[in-house]
Amino acid sequence: MNGLRKYVDKIKPTFEKGGKLSALGSTFEAFESFLFVPKRTTLRGSHVRDSVDLKRVIIIAMFALIPSILFGMYNIGYQHNLAIGGNMGFWPIVWYGFLKILPLYLVTYIVGLAIEFGSAQIQGHEVNEGFLFTGLIIPLIVPVTVPLWMLAIAVAFAVIIGKEVFGGTGMNIWNPALIARAFLFFSYPNQMSGDDVWVSLRKADVAIDGFSGATPLSQISGGLENVHYSVADMFFGFIPGSVGETSKLCILIGACILIYTGVASWKIMFSSCAGGLAIGALACALGVTDVPAYYHLLMGGFLFGSVFMATDPVTAAQTECGKWIYGFLIGAIAVVIRLFNPGYPEGMMLAILLMNTFAPLIDHCVVNKNIKKRLARAKTV
Repeated sequence: MNGLRKYVDKIKPTFEKGGKLSALGSTFEAFESFLFVPKRTTLRGSHVRDSVDLKRVIIIAMFALIPSILFGMYNIGYQHNLAIGGNMGFWPIVWYGFLKILPLYLVTYIVGLAIEFGSAQIQGHEVNEGFLFTGLIIPLIVPVTVPLWMLAIAVAFAVIIGKEVFGGTGMNIWNPALIARAFLFFSYPNQMSGDDVWVSLRKADVAIDGFSGATPLSQISGGLENVHYSVADMFFGFIPGSVGETSKLCILIGACILIYTGVASWKIMFSSCAGGLAIGALACALGVTDVPAYYHLLMGGFLFGSVFMATDPVTAAQTECGKWIYGFLIGAIAVVIRLFNPGYPEGMMLAILLMNTFAPLIDHCVVNKNIKKRLARAKTV
């Protein structure tokens, strides 16, 4: 690494102001920051100093996603093998899944980072690390069968409209990964819904009789008796679905990493699950559905959204009390959408985007209430 550090220092003047390639200064700085800890120091002003910077937060969050990514690759091959009635071994299954998910990541990062770098060069500011995590999430929340050109358009829309127009990382109102998924869902619904999109099949492959590829969420619209997956299958992830959302065990491992390191708010995770369970239990008590409340945590992207997207520090509520309200409403709204909108059984995506919109209002109300409480307390003293 010392040799690489010396080489980087040697070519650095070329990219600094006055150098031949100064126009590419933002790009050079991005790669240097990716490889090494920046040498910059604060020269003036009062700042809170902490060893946990944006780069470390992003790295920890990406590390927390690894279990879901690895299992997602396996499940892609597993569902393919199940659909064709094959007898593939463990490694062929993993290899099949790897080859299917790799193009999704290549397209996501090539398109997203190209726009990020281009925007930084045009505006003359630093390239932020935010898209590294966003790019890791997007392939995990879309069907593995999504056409690559559609994914490219969705990523471009998410980065430009959902992020850059607001000023880049830290300024966006909505979660960029969910913006990409929402764009795909409303622009190309046939590629984002139905039973066929969740299982990858080659042109020469023919699914065996009786295999539908239906997810638990699509089955549950007809009642609990139509769900053909066990609780264990839904918890461990041996079901069709988006790449990263199937294994609740892997998601919980990621949640533990995020909570232990303090990167994500456990209040939002807990209150989101509490909101979903509360509405699910109420619906059962009123006879609206016979689906147990805890099923909602095991189906679809509820848990994945609660752990990795609702907790986005940029778009979530910032006040401690606001986090409880914000998370509870996400879980409650997601289950309400699932129960009363058969055409869109997921609900988590719209719930998070809706509460992203109202998060500033929640914080505003919480802060104002606290101010009034303090003023009333001061008057009594």
